[in-house]
Amino acid sequence: MEEDSVFFTDRSGRITSNPLLDQLPSYQSLLYRRKSSLTSTKRKGRLSSSGSLKYSVNTVNRLEERQKSQMEQRPIREFALPMAEKRRSKDQRLEKNQDLSSWTQWRQSTRRYLKRLRDDSQAFLSSMKLWRGDIHQIEGMFGTGILSYFSFLRFLVALNMIIFLLMFGFVMLPIIIVPYTSGNITYNQYDGSVCSIYPNTARRGLVIFHEHITDLLSGGGFLEQTYLFYGFYKVDKIHFPKGTYNLALAYLLATIGYLFLSLIWIVKRSATGFKRNLVQDEDRFQSFCNKIFTGWDFCITNENAAMLKRSSLLYELKTDLEEERIKQKIAGRTTKEKCRIYLLRVILNVFVIGVLVACFYSIYVATIFSQEAQMKSIKVNFIVDLIYEYLPSVVITLANFITPLLFSVIINYEDYSPAFEIRFTLMRCVFMRLTSIGVLLFSLRSQIMKCEEDPCVCGYNHKLYSCWETRVGQEMYKLSIFDFIIIVSVTIFVEFPRK
Repeated sequence: MEEDSVFFTDRSGRITSNPLLDQLPSYQSLLYRRKSSLTSTKRKGRLSSSGSLKYSVNTVNRLEERQKSQMEQRPIREFALPMAEKRRSKDQRLEKNQDLSSWTQWRQSTRRYLKRLRDDSQAFLSSMKLWRGDIHQIEGMFGTGILSYFSFLRFLVALNMIIFLLMFGFVMLPIIIVPYTSGNITYNQYDGSVCSIYPNTARRGLVIFHEHITDLLSGGGFLEQTYLFYGFYKVDKIHFPKGTYNLALAYLLATIGYLFLSLIWIVKRSATGFKRNLVQDEDRFQSFCNKIFTGWDFCITNENAAMLKRSSLLYELKTDLEEERIKQKIAGRTTKEKCRIYLLRVILNVFVIGVLVACFYSIYVATIFSQEAQMKSIKVNFIVDLIYEYLPSVVITLANFITPLLFSVIINYEDYSPAFEIRFTLMRCVFMRLTSIGVLLFSLRSQIMKCEEDPCVCGYNHKLYSCWETRVGQEMYKLSIFDFIIIVSVTIFVEFPRK
């Protein structure tokens, strides 16, 4: 419970303390910690000099005066007082404001208006958040731990939307609108070398219908000559009457910009979560008191919201009690039990490493086989060709689908706390997903850099890969499409019947 929430305004306008709320364990523990800090300060002051003690006491007095002034500036509606007392306090404040100068009154009214405008803006933005009601329902059913995971997913959606707006606004939009403006375009110059030849695969004449489906799913054919891939960007500079727009520099700066924005945003979210965890882990006794005595929101008027809040508090208390029970169990372990658990953890982690290595090797082999099959340009039939195209994506998706299930089973035998189990499983799954992308890119690089002739004229195998950026983009495109198809299929054919 916060310290300044136990002060109220009496009829004379003075700020007093509520004797009932002073008896709460959270407030008593806060007073105990303040007394202990003041006692240690006084001891240090006696040992060092009386001047430092006076300085510390004066600092505490200034902090208390600042808190009292902040309490006087708080809105009256935030105090737990009857309506008559609030009206009387409002009249007293109005009488005090009449004695102030017009400039001071204008500043105070402007400050109150800006604060009200900020509160209204925050409430409006909070109501416009994605999946606000669904996330509140998840919090009520599964607690704040699961809530943080879905909040992170919402953060990723917002981050990807901002990345799309940056790339579209600074790279694609100038190329699209410049033919209809007064600007002139300078295209990439053809220097006559074989490295600057890029065949137009969209002009293939009459093709079979199912090849259009293959192009749509693989990113080749007509999709290869679109803004979806970097190899299509033939514009070098856009000349306007008042300046020149360098498209390559804009592409680079937009990429650096959204990476820097992602870093700042992630650090900000991590710092907020770190401060919250630091306060919660500082004193477990105070955490229980806060949830029991001050965890309820008395502004809730909706019955459904009240049920969700009640279930959320119950779930958090059960989780905290379970963690306390596990901590007591860990503290009471014997040396033999500790050795057995550590040995079991080492064996299971070696098994996990083996599973990860097997998945990464399968991705590498599948990528090499898929690239070699595509480079042979031998068409078997529609289904077989599509399997060759999607073989790396299939292996990566299967690995990302099977390993989390395996990790969730293994973590049950490692005897960790519930909170650490969730974090450790997420770390393993995230490592698996990120490293699988890295293995895919490494496999593609080994094929792209392998030249048939010696030496490499273009620095890579230009005979088979006319534009290596487009080839990498097509593999990432196929991985995204296949992952999306699997998610939709599982939702429709598995989750929906189960629900």
